[in-house]
Amino acid sequence: MAVQRAVLPVRFDDMAVRHLGRVMEIERASYVTPWSERAFLSELIQNAYAHYLVALRGRAVVGYAGMWLILDEAHITNIAVHPRERGRGVGSALLEEVERRAAGFGCQRMTLEVRPSNVVAQHLYRRHGFEDRGRRPGYYRDTHEDAIIMWKDRLDAEKPNEIKPDGSS
Repeated sequence: MAVQRAVLPVRFDDMAVRHLGRVMEIERASYVTPWSERAFLSELIQNAYAHYLVALRGRAVVGYAGMWLILDEAHITNIAVHPRERGRGVGSALLEEVERRAAGFGCQRMTLEVRPSNVVAQHLYRRHGFEDRGRRPGYYRDTHEDAIIMWKDRLDAEKPNEIKPDGSS
């Protein structure tokens, strides 16, 4: 019988260099082929399209998410939750927050790629209104696994407060 874990609140902050130690811990615990710290630094410092955030419980980073904002579309680059925090709603909260922020920047649609073997993530995305729209054959270099392309066509359901590029409302 599966143990139901309590859903505990988290707060969000823009990812910063100071968060990278814990982000890298979560990244290595979550992925067979993790991103490098250099890749995250590049996203944070050099990529004008990139927006990353962390989920915090107290002062501890328990998860993170990233996306690229291009015109009226957002592309989720990654979402990960520390293994000890999984099953507590952190992934769902992160996904809701990136959707809210993307809509605040004027994005109307959101896309992502997910491994066919990652059924937990697929379930999360489908619960949030994402639909399968195609495949990218051999997309993941480490295993040559395909990627399922998923889209959510409407981010404007509630029209959140406008978020300015500097992160303010």
